[in-house]
Amino acid sequence: MAENASFREDAEEGSSNSRKPFLHTGSWYRMGSRQGSLMDRLGSSSAQVLRDSSISVVFCTLVAALGPIQFGFTCGYSSPTQDDIIADLGLSISEFSFFGSLSNVGAMVGAIASGQIAEYIGRKGSLMIASIPNIIGWLIISFAKDSSFLYMGRLLEGFGVGVISFVVPVYIAEIAPQNMRGALGSVNQLSVTIGLMLAYLFGLFVHWRTLAVLGILPCTILIPGLFFIPESPRWLAKMGLMEDFETSLQVLRGFETDISVEVNEIKRSVGTTTRRSAVRFADLKRRQYWFPLMIGIGLLVLQQFSGINGVLFYASNIFKAAGISSSNVATFSLGAIQVVATAVTTWLLDKAGRRLLLIISTSAITLSLLVVAVAFYLKVTISEDSRLYPFLSILSLMGLVAFVIAFSLGLGAIPWIIMSEILPVNIKGLAGSVATLANWLTSWVVTMTANLLLSWSSGGTFTLYTIVSAFTVLFVVKFVPETKGRTLEEIQWSFR
Repeated sequence: MAENASFREDAEEGSSNSRKPFLHTGSWYRMGSRQGSLMDRLGSSSAQVLRDSSISVVFCTLVAALGPIQFGFTCGYSSPTQDDIIADLGLSISEFSFFGSLSNVGAMVGAIASGQIAEYIGRKGSLMIASIPNIIGWLIISFAKDSSFLYMGRLLEGFGVGVISFVVPVYIAEIAPQNMRGALGSVNQLSVTIGLMLAYLFGLFVHWRTLAVLGILPCTILIPGLFFIPESPRWLAKMGLMEDFETSLQVLRGFETDISVEVNEIKRSVGTTTRRSAVRFADLKRRQYWFPLMIGIGLLVLQQFSGINGVLFYASNIFKAAGISSSNVATFSLGAIQVVATAVTTWLLDKAGRRLLLIISTSAITLSLLVVAVAFYLKVTISEDSRLYPFLSILSLMGLVAFVIAFSLGLGAIPWIIMSEILPVNIKGLAGSVATLANWLTSWVVTMTANLLLSWSSGGTFTLYTIVSAFTVLFVVKFVPETKGRTLEEIQWSFR
């Protein structure tokens, strides 16, 4: 506190026009508008990083993105490990499918809790809480002697992932300036794909127990990283912590940036919300709330019913069914392609816009899934000795690759971005929990049924996914607004 007091004195002595000094806990600082005195006292590399607005926001985004890497690693873990875990622990296919789907069950519980956790202890505190069960869960899996330990560890991982899946896109949307919000928001999905790819890659070389130990790394880095990033300024404003709110926004936008316009806009947006205000389910009946919530839930549910998690969780087995001999290598290649495609989305989002990319993405998904369905149907009707059989294997592989690319170009990242953009700040905790719960519930349905459906009929499975994807195109065209280039407050006012 003595150091904080000296910062205040420097600010007062340095200029009669100094802004009121701010306070934030952790690695934050009180500061005046004169940057020189503060920088001299801090003398640290972290303060240098936070000088520039874009560098500051990108740094905060990259730290938060460690959470989605954990998310992706959890999703990808079951694909390369299926055969080894079944052999080592004597599981059946249905027991392993149950293990794979339990992360979604845990995520549903995490989703229910995530809104309230994020509202009462903030976005940073939520990520801290989410990291702990993830670490414990991976340790339990790595030492598992039977299926009960596997199930327990998977549930704990899922809980952490459920909280992360809500909090990270919300945090990024709330700290990003409007001209960078699309690109930074898509970093969430990019990180998920990186986590998937790493699980596929390491799964080629290491035992499943060692792979579980490697799963601990993202969260063990995230926990100390959280001490070096600010809390969401919009959450601070909503909680009535106006001094800390201005601190957070000033550091995110740069020490010499005039933030008065943005400060006033955010204050006006949260003006009717107090720290003790309670939002009830009955409040969601108002159009300004139910309509954006309907869009958010619709996109997140349809995202999962495209079948993406069924493909990613059990990619190796799908490739085997398609006649690909090196199925694990093909799975890793699929993960690498997904990373590249999502990186392209990161570049395109603030240029092409959310709505256009969603229409292109969902249309391409529908076509690629149709190709896969047709290829699997034809494989059943012809002999393996036929010259056409290898071609159909290649066609199904190309269709799956096209599906993952198309998904990554829009439907993977954009629903989470739009959900975090269109929900008003005073209902974001409750409504965001509902939307995230809906996403994980449908994800559980897909992952629980994918193996069983594929055993029934590969062609029939992908036909079902094709029909849902065609409906998604219509949903986007009819209901989804464009949010590119608009502040969060402008977007939320538009629903009134």
